[in-house]
Amino acid sequence: KRDWNINVDELLEASVHFGHKMKKWNPKMEPYIIPKCRTRSRSHLINFVKTAQYLSEACDLVFTAARWNEEFLIVGTNKKVADSVFEAAIRAQCHYVNDKWFSGMLTNWSTTEIILSKFRKLRIKEKIGGLKPRDASILKRQLCHFERALEGIKYMRRLPDFVIIIDQQKNYTALRECKILGIPTISLIDTNSDPDLAF
Repeated sequence: KRDWNINVDELLEASVHFGHKMKKWNPKMEPYIIPKCRTRSRSHLINFVKTAQYLSEACDLVFTAARWNEEFLIVGTNKKVADSVFEAAIRAQCHYVNDKWFSGMLTNWSTTEIILSKFRKLRIKEKIGGLKPRDASILKRQLCHFERALEGIKYMRRLPDFVIIIDQQKNYTALRECKILGIPTISLIDTNSDPDLAF
């Protein structure tokens, strides 16, 4: 077990302790909320000591899985986190989805593989070049469509072993597909989320 030295002061500085408005909360999140504590905006405060503990456990899991060369997929389609997801995935050399999750991306993997194969062939065709201007324009449009959806998974050859999901509410379809397929997930959740769905 490694000591990840997760700094509670840094968590506070990043404002990870602010939850949603009190009226929007999920009662299952009660054990992770500081009781009888509210902000001026009537938002819940998340127990950051527990947050640090769970982050440390998640880091242990990720480190162990990475040592065994497990495949990771990071999913975060919220515009606020899209760039961070991209940067983290590039640094960790893993797959990512940061624009839009297409229904069936994992549960209908055989179709996804066919689409990925077509995408890779179009990229090769573009690199070779020598097309007529009209054909080159059509190819560019097709690639633009594919890149928006598949850029982060273009090298994925099989289903991931772990999926890291940022914002359970926004990426519920991805979470549901992982549950159907039995793929373990690490979810970053807010006070309006269901902690039972993160497994």
